[in-house]
Amino acid sequence: MDCDILIIGAGPAGLSAAVYAARAGFKTMMLEKIGAGGQMMLTDKIDNYPGFPEGIAGFDLQNKMLFHAKKFGAKLHYGEAAKIEKTHEGFSIALTDGKIMNASSVIIATGASHRPLGVPGEVEFANKGVSYCGTCDGPFFRGKKTIVVGGGDSALTEALFIAKFAKEVTIVHRRDRFRAVHSLVKQIEMIPIIKTKMNATVEEFCGAESVTGVILKDTVTGEKTNFATDGVFIFTGLIPATNFVPAELLDGQRYIITNEKMGTAIPGLYAAGDARSGAFRQVICAASDGAVAANYAGEWLEAKHGNAYKN
Repeated sequence: MDCDILIIGAGPAGLSAAVYAARAGFKTMMLEKIGAGGQMMLTDKIDNYPGFPEGIAGFDLQNKMLFHAKKFGAKLHYGEAAKIEKTHEGFSIALTDGKIMNASSVIIATGASHRPLGVPGEVEFANKGVSYCGTCDGPFFRGKKTIVVGGGDSALTEALFIAKFAKEVTIVHRRDRFRAVHSLVKQIEMIPIIKTKMNATVEEFCGAESVTGVILKDTVTGEKTNFATDGVFIFTGLIPATNFVPAELLDGQRYIITNEKMGTAIPGLYAAGDARSGAFRQVICAASDGAVAANYAGEWLEAKHGNAYKN
């Protein structure tokens, strides 16, 4: 075996799992395809993580978490999982480069990525007026004009939160009616600073150092207009990184189904963080998931093998 516990993904869930698994004495390895940190690395400043009242840069929090995991002996290996299979001894993970890794237990913490609009300026203005998390970044737009792109429950829920801080919130939706539940639609209708632009799409982001506006296109007439704004929050869905996970473990949105112990339907296989069905997608919640998954993965190993797998 390459390790006792293999953690696929090194975002906050994976890093937290690594801290708990390695600290408990298990030979722990993290498999990461790009770099540690996950969605934290897309956040310029995190001001809702306990212990950092002045806020902390996503990069700095990632560094602290990675250092913490390595301090207890967790190893970081770069590679991408292509397939995972249950074996008699544990699990076999095939990587995209053809290599095979073997582990007694596995925690999947691959996260989910925000579905981008894919229009000019979106990448360039990330963290410079373009955000994918109202809970994370809404307070930074106090007294400013904002746009929320989307028409589902997430978009309207985040619009309600952002409205606590912003001077104005305009929800831009490409259809003539929202997909969100009726109760959310009624709530936004009761808040004067929340406005709507239906049958509209964002075609381009404008600005220099940061976003100053967007170009909106009317989906009925095709007319394009300039719309001034200080920030744009995009909620057009998430894409869970679960392509390598067996379909029977996934829900209809391809998130991994777990129980309260973060366990899947396959004994010894756990999931944590944004890739998990029903998760509240915040750094602190991902970290909590990772700790829970590592604890029960350790208990499962000890029940199956005794102390044979502990350092």
